[in-house]
Amino acid sequence: MKSGPPPLLPLLRSRIQAEVLTTVLLAPEREWSLTELAGVVDASVATVQREMKRAEEAGVVVSRKLGNARLVRADPGGVLTEPLTELLLRSFGPKTVLSDSLRDVRGVDAAYLFGSWAARYEGQRGPVPHDIDVLVIGRPDRDQLDDAVAEAERRLARPVQTTIRRASWWAEADDPFRAEIAQRPIVALSVDADGEVSG
Repeated sequence: MKSGPPPLLPLLRSRIQAEVLTTVLLAPEREWSLTELAGVVDASVATVQREMKRAEEAGVVVSRKLGNARLVRADPGGVLTEPLTELLLRSFGPKTVLSDSLRDVRGVDAAYLFGSWAARYEGQRGPVPHDIDVLVIGRPDRDQLDDAVAEAERRLARPVQTTIRRASWWAEADDPFRAEIAQRPIVALSVDADGEVSG
């Protein structure tokens, strides 16, 4: 569900608005073309252009033309940039933060968010999630994983609960926990160096 107010932050108009703003504001040093952003959030360029125009009018992003492309980035001097970034970090940030944190952990084949945060992300109404549930597939280096999760908890200001299973478990459907996860929303994390979920 990408239209209508997102359950993770119903103050916003839509999940696409939240995802576009989260993508830009959580990577303040990066410039994005509207085409790149449209690909990241799976929306039309026209929709992304409208959202970035509103964000620029609000003073949270700046843009410039480069040839035929319009490039946007977070406005570091914007009065609303920091508070909006913090709000988005705590609501929509787990997908980005945990993807970044787990990407360098050896032995992670894939990772997924599940539980109440994933349900809210996918549009199911309910109370604000108090923690983040992560399913890690593979044989991760435990020390690296613990460090990555601790850093994610610090950035997100909430606990991250990690469940580790091997790839063979993920491929089988007869485990009750596996069956339960398959029936509920899960959100894939980009955990390999190319930004793709492997496994």
